[in-house]
Amino acid sequence: MGKAGQALRQVLEFYNISQSLLATGLGVERPIVFRWFHEHTDPTAQTVTEIVQALHKINPSAAKDFVQAYLGDLTQTLHKASIQELPLSDRVNVSVLSQIFDNTTNSYKYLFFMSILDIIKRRQFDTLSPISFKEIIVEMLANAWYPHNYFKLSFGTQDQIASKLDSLNLVITEPILKFRDTDKKWLRKSIQSQNLDDIITFISRYVPFRLIRPFFAQKTKGLLDAKVNQALIELSNYEFEVTKPIYRFESEYLKDCKAIVLHQDWVEYIAENYPIVRGWVSWEWLQYMQERNPNIPNVVNKIFMPQQRDSLSEQTKYWRIILENRDIECIYSKKKLAKQRISLDHYLPWSFVAHDQLWNLIPTLPEINSSKSNSLPSNAYFEDFVSLQHLGLTVSYENLPETKWYKYVESYINELKLNQLQDLLDLQKLRNAYEATIKPLVSLATLQGFMSSWLYIN
Repeated sequence: MGKAGQALRQVLEFYNISQSLLATGLGVERPIVFRWFHEHTDPTAQTVTEIVQALHKINPSAAKDFVQAYLGDLTQTLHKASIQELPLSDRVNVSVLSQIFDNTTNSYKYLFFMSILDIIKRRQFDTLSPISFKEIIVEMLANAWYPHNYFKLSFGTQDQIASKLDSLNLVITEPILKFRDTDKKWLRKSIQSQNLDDIITFISRYVPFRLIRPFFAQKTKGLLDAKVNQALIELSNYEFEVTKPIYRFESEYLKDCKAIVLHQDWVEYIAENYPIVRGWVSWEWLQYMQERNPNIPNVVNKIFMPQQRDSLSEQTKYWRIILENRDIECIYSKKKLAKQRISLDHYLPWSFVAHDQLWNLIPTLPEINSSKSNSLPSNAYFEDFVSLQHLGLTVSYENLPETKWYKYVESYINELKLNQLQDLLDLQKLRNAYEATIKPLVSLATLQGFMSSWLYIN
């Protein structure tokens, strides 16, 4: 199962919070929490938010640790259940920082601030020189590339980041596609090689100025919109050491503004608390993206570039056991498979489901798997896919110890919503379960933009 169930069990056990107490706080029946706790099912993205809120009422520390465990390596920290969770400072106004994403209706501010954090970390918090709008916007596009181009997430109906990315003719190399570009070096290089004038003009028209408007909320209240940017330039420059916004602008005039200058006190605050600040922004970004992708599986694993893909060694071992006992043909090419030369194919592409559960994996030839890539298979393969899964379940049942078999097939029961283990061995019940599960997911993935109806051509 996904991370949410694992995180919930870990936190409830550590803080000695009963499943019944959490169920009461959520207003749900205890068996629902029981299934999450034992990873029989995973709570939805919206329910994760409700769990955080319920845990915060029971024990704020448990809520923080739940988010940390849920987000894992993405943040190594906690979400902002209250302002106290961003460390206070006697040098900068943390309360205003917490307001910079209030009433945000598009992705720009999140990506702009996250990109500033990435840049200053890469500079090892040496920020004496200005940071140009262009450098920040290149970083924004690099941060947006994976969720949009690879995972097909929506940034919102009015958001223009996706169309700006689509307008670029990027050269995407193997390190990027295989998550080996951990610092986004090659992705930034590919983006920088493009003509970005239109995108820079679009983003820099409002975002750099409106992000720091909360620091001058009263002084810009009631101003005509056309006058706000120039007012913010003047205020941030003249009150830089008094109000201490996160940054000021390197020019006094709007037409000449092309870079920001970070306040040293904010640089030091961020350096001292980087994991927490980055984690707070990550949580806010996750909330925004979940609201715009409510039906998409595993959003938490798609908003940033994965650091690495999990090994498929156990799943490969499962299918090799089956191949030792039965002859199997590839459902796409009809070629006989040998256990020494198989590649596991995600029937629904990994970039859509973002998991490696057995119910979605079948053996094929490496070259065919590479050819299929992130495409959705044609419906012509569906019956053969179900039949192969049924064969695998039957053969593994006959040749594995009962406890080992239960461990392998747990995801089938949970994700296909079957009532009992024996239903896995009934071809018609298995087919019905797959049809009810896969067909809606294929439709959703197609709407997201995944290439559909892929056919193998020999």
